[in-house]
Amino acid sequence: MQVTLETTSGLERRMRISVPGEELETKVAEKLKQTAQQVKIKGFRPGKVPLREVKRRFGDGIRQEVGSEIMQSSFAAAVQQESVSPAGMPQIEDVKIEAGQDLEFTAVFEVFPEIQLLGFEGIEIERPVAKVTPADVDKMIETLQTQRAEFVEVERACDTDDQVNIDFEGTVDGELFDGGKAEGSDVVIGSGSMIPGFEEGIKGMKAGDSKDVSVTFPEDYQAEDLKGKAAVFAIKVNKVSESSKPELNDAFFEQFGVKEGGMDAFRNEVSANMEKELGAATKSKVKNQALDGLQKVNEISLPKALIDQEIERLKQEAIQQFGGQMNIDTSMLPSEMFISQAEKRVSLGLLVNSIVEQHEVKVDDDRVKTMIHDMASSYEDPEQVINYYYNDQQQLAQIQNLVLEDQVIDLIVAGAKVSDVEQSYEEAIKPAAPAPVEEASEEPSAD
Repeated sequence: MQVTLETTSGLERRMRISVPGEELETKVAEKLKQTAQQVKIKGFRPGKVPLREVKRRFGDGIRQEVGSEIMQSSFAAAVQQESVSPAGMPQIEDVKIEAGQDLEFTAVFEVFPEIQLLGFEGIEIERPVAKVTPADVDKMIETLQTQRAEFVEVERACDTDDQVNIDFEGTVDGELFDGGKAEGSDVVIGSGSMIPGFEEGIKGMKAGDSKDVSVTFPEDYQAEDLKGKAAVFAIKVNKVSESSKPELNDAFFEQFGVKEGGMDAFRNEVSANMEKELGAATKSKVKNQALDGLQKVNEISLPKALIDQEIERLKQEAIQQFGGQMNIDTSMLPSEMFISQAEKRVSLGLLVNSIVEQHEVKVDDDRVKTMIHDMASSYEDPEQVINYYYNDQQQLAQIQNLVLEDQVIDLIVAGAKVSDVEQSYEEAIKPAAPAPVEEASEEPSAD
């Protein structure tokens, strides 16, 4: 086998491979003999079909099949011989496969970039430092009460945060319009669920009251024929209800898994969950800054083949997110939507792998054990969950990859410029602000 390797541009390589014709002919002859033993042709007994007849009928197809097999095996041998690492499947060009001649073809492919990692000292990280205070716990408990509040009917005029049950009929220039009429509709005043002015116009009305409310549809309203139009809604209030929060008692506590210990136990449970949320939010922000910084200080060339593969994965994820049951062809989704995210994923994947190799990072089994036990602790039967992970190699591998990524982040943070920033609990758990529009295409938020 003869191999010539050419660098065309950047990461692209062209490899011309020539396989001796004798090898091709030998394997074609072997395949013809196998086919003669197996093929069924009318007028011939099984296994007795003359070789010349098999060659006449199937020779060209067998030559193409054998040639394809030889091209696959010879390409694999050639990349080992030339010590190159293809980043994706090759494109086969200029194939010559003729009887009595050498088999020749050209494989065009991209290779993985050579990465020379720069030091982590150029990466800057602001690490949130916050505590869960008693006031934070009080506010969270109030939030939990509000989330489980129920509306109770009252005999008074309605106000902000009340729920009103109404009938309404809207007109524009005295004419009814599609979607402008409803009966028995529940609206929470101040929720912003209706067009501007509608909810404000209901304030002060009691059950049984009727009133005309004048409003103007926003210029960006979804219905084209109603944009910016003045409208009048005839509204009748059927019922007024106010929000009633549940009492902080044992029945309420039990909804959160606290079956004994009363208020003290409940506060401890809430506080512990908030501490976990705070820890997760801090870890996420530090991780995102570390990865963003890693990518910023290490600009690398990206194989188009890997980007295309990642775009396809992102399309599949998008389809699953919006109801994976739907039969949607991924080609219907424009690739441009996913290029920036795909480039970031590929870049970070290559950089993280490079760190693992250059720093010889090995998975810490103790950290794997701790992560699995932490995950299992929230289940009714933790031991069953632990056994599930250790008995399923695919699930265990996912946990090991997460731990390996955490170890890489620890390496980056240890070498980066880290400054602690004092924050409140609410500031610390708030998601980081998205990158400005002009930078988003280059450095979108990490997933």
